[in-house]
Amino acid sequence: MSHFNIPIGRRTLIKAGVALGASQVIGAPFIVTALGEEPVKIGMVNPLTGVLSALAQSEVDGARYAEAEINKNGGILGRQVQLLVEDSANDVGTGVQKTSKLIDRDKVAVILGDVNSGIAYAMSQVTSEKKVFHIVPGGHTDPITGTNCKWNVFRVCNTTTMDAAAITPELVKRFGKKWFFITPDYAYGHTLEDAFIKQLKKLGGTFEGDYLPINNTDFSATLIKAKGYKPNVLLNNMGGLTQINCMKQFTQFGMQKEMALGGALFELETVKALQPDAQAGWWDMEWWWNQPDVPEVVKFVKDYRAATKKTPSARDWFGYVSMHTVRLAAAKANSLDGPKLAMAVEDLELPPEVALQPGKVRYRAGDHELMPNIFIGEVHPPKSGPDDVFTIAGRVPGEQAAGSVADTGCKMVHPA
Repeated sequence: MSHFNIPIGRRTLIKAGVALGASQVIGAPFIVTALGEEPVKIGMVNPLTGVLSALAQSEVDGARYAEAEINKNGGILGRQVQLLVEDSANDVGTGVQKTSKLIDRDKVAVILGDVNSGIAYAMSQVTSEKKVFHIVPGGHTDPITGTNCKWNVFRVCNTTTMDAAAITPELVKRFGKKWFFITPDYAYGHTLEDAFIKQLKKLGGTFEGDYLPINNTDFSATLIKAKGYKPNVLLNNMGGLTQINCMKQFTQFGMQKEMALGGALFELETVKALQPDAQAGWWDMEWWWNQPDVPEVVKFVKDYRAATKKTPSARDWFGYVSMHTVRLAAAKANSLDGPKLAMAVEDLELPPEVALQPGKVRYRAGDHELMPNIFIGEVHPPKSGPDDVFTIAGRVPGEQAAGSVADTGCKMVHPA
């Protein structure tokens, strides 16, 4: 994919250099021409090392693909786009430091990130203070577009409330309402489990569970506890590499014969990293590549595979949508000014070739949350190809799963 890493052509640089050279002789107007050729810089901060790295890399891949596509079609406001990627290393302090560097030193117009919700929230404090437009492609914790919502922050992935609301009725209907949670002990895990408990209690369910470190490796004590509880469903809320380790140990214990598996997210990157007997359960997919009735999706998947040699996951789609949102916002606002971009995205509807799914997909003005479909269904070993590991059983509209803006606790305040 190295050809995606050259967003500004050599010819452009030569032209800019010639203009600058000439300006020293002729006078200032030529500098304006040269600066017009400056790329629009977009900064992305994601955990490219650590347990969430596979998910983070897919978001970068999707953003890189969009970068090439946007540049091929004239850029943003007539300028080429340059995506600058930094590794947060799954660490809050590093994420904040990289965000400040991208804004202050690299002069990016927009920030994207982070997969880790805790880092995304810390980054949003920097971006709102510096009045920089910020998209969170894949950090799910509710407060980002809820109680801690900010005028400059928009989110592509679902809230934990949306993911829990979409799958809970399906799990209860199919398997029962006695559940055991294995949940990561950080922002995402706590809001996700809280959302599930709220939904489960409405349906008269009972539960038990454990909070474990985000990078936990040994699940034996928790799995023994789960076995003893005899739940109908085990909810594996871990993410990335940690979820893989948990699934492996779950199947080694032979527990798939004793209880159903399910939860919010079991992502394509994670499913593919596991052996067939661990490719199971009922889950949400926040976007899915196999939508044969949607021509835009069929074309996108074909083109994406040709360019990147991989099938796009929801994470690739998050990165792709984030970049195109910047393009659409800049065109609508005719500006890269943070407050103007933010106003342009409120209630912005994604065109079909970006939404890549049926129905109306928009950023809700009240809380800046994207309202896509949530695909619910069953994970299984590959059928017609290595990526055919999920069958859609239904689609839940984002608006239905999200509840009202008032429910989120967001009180949006725009800068004066």
